[in-house]
Amino acid sequence: MSMFYNNVKTIIFVVALMGLMMFVGSYFGRGGIIIAFGLAMVMNFVGFFFSDKIAVMSVRGKQVGAEHSLYRIVAELAQRGNLPMPKVFVSPIEAPNAFATGRSPNHAAVCATQGLLEMLTPNEIAGVMAHELAHVKHRDILIQSIAITIGGAISFLAHMSLFMGGSRDRENSNPLVGLALILLAPIGATLIQMAISRSREFNADKYGAELTGDPMDLATALEKIHVMAKRIPVDVNPAMNSMFIAEPMNFTKSIGGLFQTHPPLEKRLMNLIGKPSTGLING
Repeated sequence: MSMFYNNVKTIIFVVALMGLMMFVGSYFGRGGIIIAFGLAMVMNFVGFFFSDKIAVMSVRGKQVGAEHSLYRIVAELAQRGNLPMPKVFVSPIEAPNAFATGRSPNHAAVCATQGLLEMLTPNEIAGVMAHELAHVKHRDILIQSIAITIGGAISFLAHMSLFMGGSRDRENSNPLVGLALILLAPIGATLIQMAISRSREFNADKYGAELTGDPMDLATALEKIHVMAKRIPVDVNPAMNSMFIAEPMNFTKSIGGLFQTHPPLEKRLMNLIGKPSTGLING
């Protein structure tokens, strides 16, 4: 799956979010959408500029330096990828996982859980961190921030309909329309955001494999992570799911794959090595 194809899909999904926001906003007339979008921008301003600190604090991450093996792995990969050195954190969480955060390559951080460092080989850890650096290089955090901002505006507008009942020229409209907006618009926005996240994961997997020089490093790491993710829950806000390299086990799992932010493991492995399994787990 080419990066160009996934980038095109991302643009389409962002446009779809904008279209959904315009549709919901039209329920209140011209002023409603302007006010909601402005409020959403203010709410997400803090999240955008402090996303790295918020994310790391949520998993109790501790910054590590050159004395730590993870730092040295990330430093070598950053040099290969011609990227600024990000801050490196380790979380005490037992479930194996990792994420990248920050608004740009110059303001980035990567974090791995203690469970991941204990379970994977050094080469597999490098594969995982190369994936995270791919998110940094592709500015995926910026893309997600845009999607979250638009999604926030949609949700705000939908909830406004509960109290305001729409614009004056819609006084005689069916109240079921407002109810539909409250229930369906945020769900639609969430689904589009999930689709954006899934599209970016394929890009990060591919670039991560190129950065390490061996796609099997990341492929075997993904299989191990997915096996353990089914057994060990992660106590984080589900809104953070899209940040991790693999979908954390939390309450979103109980409602199936509809709201999952990551592609199925089999599709990711097909994207990496051309087959749905490395043979490591089942072989």
